[in-house]
Order: sequence, then C-alpha cells, then structure tokens
Amino acid sequence: MKSRSMRFVQGAAVASTLAASIFTFVGGSAVANAASKKYTVAYVVGAASDPFFLSMRVGATAEANKLGISLVWQGNPSVYSAATQIPIVQNLLATKPNALVLAPTDTKALQPLVAQYVAKKIPVFNVDSGDANQANITSWVTGNNVQGGQAAADALASAMGYAKNCSASNKCVVAIGVSSITTSTDAARLKGFAQELKAKYPNIKALNPIVSNSQPTVASSGFKQALAANKVSGIFAIDGTDLEGASQAIVASGAAGKNIKVVGYDAYATTIASMKAGKISAIISQQPALEGKDIIDAVYAKLTGKGGIKHLNTLANIVLTPANCAKLCSTYVYKTA
Repeated sequence: MKSRSMRFVQGAAVASTLAASIFTFVGGSAVANAASKKYTVAYVVGAASDPFFLSMRVGATAEANKLGISLVWQGNPSVYSAATQIPIVQNLLATKPNALVLAPTDTKALQPLVAQYVAKKIPVFNVDSGDANQANITSWVTGNNVQGGQAAADALASAMGYAKNCSASNKCVVAIGVSSITTSTDAARLKGFAQELKAKYPNIKALNPIVSNSQPTVASSGFKQALAANKVSGIFAIDGTDLEGASQAIVASGAAGKNIKVVGYDAYATTIASMKAGKISAIISQQPALEGKDIIDAVYAKLTGKGGIKHLNTLANIVLTPANCAKLCSTYVYKTA
C-alpha cells in the first residue's frame, strides 16, 4: 500500500486526543429484500484520505449497501501508523460490531486488540495489509505484493537502461520510498524488489528506504536528501503517497533530476497524469475497490453462513506503462467517489 521506530500510544489522555482526530464514514443502508437480520461491520484502515483507501471504500460501501450491511468506516485522516490506529480499534470494541475489517499498519502491534475481538466472538478480517498471526483472522484479501515488487524492479531496470548504463564499476543507484516498513504490504514489496535485484540486476545499488507514514511532504523531504547525497538514477515509490513525494523532489532538483526514472505503486489520477506526461516510467496498480468488495463478501458469508470463505484471497497487480495506458488506465485508475 511504510528507517522509523513504532511507538505505542499509552495513557487515556493521548488515546482520547488521537480518537478525536478520527476520520469517520458511516454508510450502508439496507436494500429491498435484504436479509431480515442487519449487521454492523467496523472497517478500520490506515491513512483514510489516501486515494487507495478511498477507492477501497467505494467498493466496500457498494457491496455493503447491496447486502444490507451497516458499514462503519474509520481511520486517521493522513497518518499511517500503529500509534494512530490502535485507539480507533480500541474504541470500536466497545460498540460490539458484528465483525471487524482491519488493514493493520503493523504486522504485530494490533495483535493484542485482535485477540480481544476474537475472545468476544467478533470475527476479524484483514484487507490489504495483514496480521502476522493469521490464526486469529477469518479471511484476508490482499494484492500480490512480492510479485508487485519484482515487477517494479523489472520496470525500473528497463527504464534506466540497465544493460547499457549499469556496471559493476559504476552501479546505478536507486532510492526507495515506503509508508511503513512494519506493515505486511510494504515489507513484501521491498522483499520482492530486493529479490529481483539480487537475482537479475546485481549492478543496481538500492539505498535504505525513506519512511513517510503516507505523508507526501515527508517523502519529498527524504527524496530531496537522497538526491542531494547520491547520484540517483531511479526511484521506486512503494505507494502512491511516496510517488507524489518523489515527483515533488525531482521537480525541486531541477536539471539534476531530469533523467531520473521513476516506478511506483498506486494508480492515482494524478500519478497516471504524470506518467502520461513522461514523468513516470511505470505504475504498479492494485485493485482496492475489488479488495473492498471481496472482503465484505467474506464477512457476509461468515455472518450468514451463505457462501464460501477463502482464508487468503490474493489479487493480481496490473503494470501500467505509457504503452498500455490508453487501453488500461481508465479501468484501473483509483475511483475515489
């Protein structure tokens, strides 16, 4: 969808302050002929204003409306961290929802809370990112993040002209931006990217990841420092907010950034426009609206006993390039409304 140490929020006063900043969306009226019993599903994401999660909300809300589910959507507006997500999940437990859908910002930090939900017989589902302890998770819908990282490495090597421009004596330097290194999605993309470099592109040197917490300004600042300290040939932006930050840093670098190739995640309308303008070489597009729809279907199946449930549902990533954009971009652009 992220180096930074995670600090847990402690104390009622701090938790109250964070909870007050929660971005909340409640939707999902019953439709005609829906099941007589109505269900309330709490749905907690990371940075709720990120177009990725907005697109996910579109898919989840449409499916919830169709199935007569009341959907309670929450998440910090802009900060992607366990510290801001934990109090939201804590507060929702007291409302006794029929199920919790959680996109955890950390693979381990949310585990104690998830265990509390399970102890109260409230099933927990993961969407996008996942909990390291899947024994407590009923179903998980996510993109193929390792494959996405591998595809990004291939696209970036091609854009940089690896065979011609990168050698053992003159390695090509690549900067990387992530929202969190403790979330399963970004960790898997980093893993796939590193694996592909080691296997196929040993003459590419990857710098330590810049961690942004899904804030483009933080990503931009980090990329500016990387560009000033290194002769960077390429950038891998592991999610859309980091791609925004990379674009800002390249513009700010002037002539020095003219030939830097960029490959990033997430088909925001703005990043697709940048690719069409020749500023981005490729975009790894997830399918957030489909993730949202599929996880609601899994919740409904669990609550009603109607339909099957896959424990892990992995969706394909789509590689968008200037060459295929006319055919694919309108289909995979993230629709936020």
